[in-house]
Amino acid sequence: MSDASSPETPLRRGWTTGACAAAAAKAACEALLSGQCPSSVAIPLPGGQRPAFAIAHEALDAAFAEAGIIKDAGDDPDVTHGAMVISRVARGPAGSGLTFRAGSGVGMVTRPGLPLPVGEPAINPGPRAMIAAALGEVIDAPRDLVVTISIPGGEKIAERTLNGRLGIVGGLSILGTTGIVIPFSCAAWIDTIHRGVDVARAMGLPHIAGATGTTSEQAVQALYGLPEPALIEMGDFAGGLFKYLRRHPVERVTIAGGFAKMVKLGQGLLDLHSGRGRVDLDWLAARVAEVGGSGALVAGIAGANTAAEVLARAEAEGLDVTGRVAETAWATAANALAGSGVSLDIAIFDRLGRPLATTTTRPVISSRGR
Repeated sequence: MSDASSPETPLRRGWTTGACAAAAAKAACEALLSGQCPSSVAIPLPGGQRPAFAIAHEALDAAFAEAGIIKDAGDDPDVTHGAMVISRVARGPAGSGLTFRAGSGVGMVTRPGLPLPVGEPAINPGPRAMIAAALGEVIDAPRDLVVTISIPGGEKIAERTLNGRLGIVGGLSILGTTGIVIPFSCAAWIDTIHRGVDVARAMGLPHIAGATGTTSEQAVQALYGLPEPALIEMGDFAGGLFKYLRRHPVERVTIAGGFAKMVKLGQGLLDLHSGRGRVDLDWLAARVAEVGGSGALVAGIAGANTAAEVLARAEAEGLDVTGRVAETAWATAANALAGSGVSLDIAIFDRLGRPLATTTTRPVISSRGR
């Protein structure tokens, strides 16, 4: 028997919090109108799919009805997998239209730059449209309804997300443009990168930093005295950050990371995950040779186990290979940012957050960064 991670078994897709909220809202609306909550509902998704959702919670009062759905993220390691998404539907004042509110565990927007104005519940435009479409199958316009979305325990779950950095306080965001979670697509992470850039731009921050991990992020923040909204936790998705910055440029960006990640960037990789690209020891040996490495040192690199081992050997000979790697990483990033006018620099740190190399800050202008 093969498991879900074997090549023979396709990874199971799941449903976004937005899709769950829409299905719960439809069930609650049916309960409000009929006095009885259905055991399941099907809703339309933007791509034409029509999934069905089992109702796991229901409550009915003279003033409102609510329904809840357990989120199933499929085989994706989603922090909200298994959470209960509850939609409460109540009648609103005549002419008020469809109004959204944040219940327990759903955050509020407190910073500019997000797709929603400050003071709105963090229920993104995509889910709002899905909810409206689902309600439209139950009640004709005009729909003067108030939809309140709650996620019990959402405040605690939100601590494992970057919502706080984006200025979303009090809980989770209701997300999803398609309604479907594609396993390991990391769409939510990349969307968070984009929203981080949007917030920084809206706040007028002239300098942001994209870091590959917590250590490099803390180090680059200390090095340049950056405020928290200027920090973009890009992880391995350097390409996702560069692509967005080409369309939404800032004045200056620093790319920060450890030696091995910056070697991969120098090689030309824009996805720095270990499973999607490895350190090329032949490439690294060529860089060591460029900074004066001995023939024996260069020849021995092929037998090294890690980039850190190569770095240690080079440092033992007094060679500044990190500076060379930083310049090649700058060239790759500049090529990806070509034409944006962004001023770019690279910062490489060791595992303790100590700086190993930095490049000068210079603008990306030409169509080729090399």
